[in-house]
Amino acid sequence: MGEIAINIKAVNQPGVLRDITELTAQCETNITYTHMFIEDKYHASLYMELEAVENVQKLMENIGKLEAVRSVEECPTLQDVYGKRIIIIGGGAQVAMVAQGAITEADRHNIRGEHISVDTIPLVGEEDLSEAVSAVGRLPRVGALVLAGSLMGGKITQAIKEIKKDHEVIVISLNMPGSVTKKADLVVTDPIQAGVMAVMAVADTAIFDIKKLGQKRF
Repeated sequence: MGEIAINIKAVNQPGVLRDITELTAQCETNITYTHMFIEDKYHASLYMELEAVENVQKLMENIGKLEAVRSVEECPTLQDVYGKRIIIIGGGAQVAMVAQGAITEADRHNIRGEHISVDTIPLVGEEDLSEAVSAVGRLPRVGALVLAGSLMGGKITQAIKEIKKDHEVIVISLNMPGSVTKKADLVVTDPIQAGVMAVMAVADTAIFDIKKLGQKRF
């Protein structure tokens, strides 16, 4: 069976996550992604994506028998709902323009069955920007990162080098001063076009491969 997802409501107490993961291990089920958050002082929610599940219903029943668990339900995976992610980081005005292009293009592909979502965060300052870029490596399903600003380099460039080394993330930069443009896969002057190209680069419904482009700067 392919990948499935379950959402678990449980009491907020130590050991609950351990008990649930022990059950999945006993079923020889692999956890491909999990996200846990506290809803309030007494309750927690645990979302899990699983593969190699032989009997989903039995696994859910076994988890539901745990004393701390209040409910278990199967749900669509985040990949099925939100799909690939475009992350846009930088100055507010530039981020807004890139997002306009990305959302418009994503709409065109999502109408045809694709699932592409767009996340934005307006930030300024080398420290905050470099931390945001580094955090992209800890986010699931990221297809492309767009850097939208007027000047980026230093720690931001180093953060780009690190995520490109460890993750298959396409990096697009607006045309700006600074060393960031030297590490980007594409450098685009028009922010709207940058957003459009980011979506095209990750969309399965687009015939577009940045590796085949004859140039890097547009």
